[in-house]
Amino acid sequence: MRYLLPALLLCLALPVSAQIYKYTDAAGNVVFSDQSPEGVKAEQVELPPANTVSVPEVPPSPPPTAGVKTAQPPYSRIELTGLPENGGALRANAGNFSVGVTLQPPLFPGHGLRLLVDGQVYAETPDASGFTLTEMDRGEHTLAVEVTQNGNVVQRSDEHRFTVQRTSVNSPARGAP
Repeated sequence: MRYLLPALLLCLALPVSAQIYKYTDAAGNVVFSDQSPEGVKAEQVELPPANTVSVPEVPPSPPPTAGVKTAQPPYSRIELTGLPENGGALRANAGNFSVGVTLQPPLFPGHGLRLLVDGQVYAETPDASGFTLTEMDRGEHTLAVEVTQNGNVVQRSDEHRFTVQRTSVNSPARGAP
């Protein structure tokens, strides 16, 4: 019984490796078939080997975190990148800029990222590509990123405090409206 399934699968795979024949029919059309026609000169078609792709190794899932406190967090490094030093200033006249996220190890399957701006959820993403912030107001802000799983926070980065500098609407350099 144990060998029945592999034997059946092998039988199903045999027709896939069948030979292909090429010939011209009576109307002058080129025909490809898996059966050699009788009375017609047919040539065997040699196919190149099939393309294969190796599947990348997926890191193991971290231990469950819902309601369980672990001594060591699943990520050794979680931080925002592309920002000025903590307490610094960022010039973004339109209020638009991007931030990256560095995670070590890479994001586990089933985990996602959530960006917090001034303690409020700004955006969520299922991958670790980063975030684009738009029309941020002038002044001081804090950013943090959370790793989530099914809506629950797995781990959170430290807050990063910085000031957004934008051209004032009253600036003489802007000219008259």
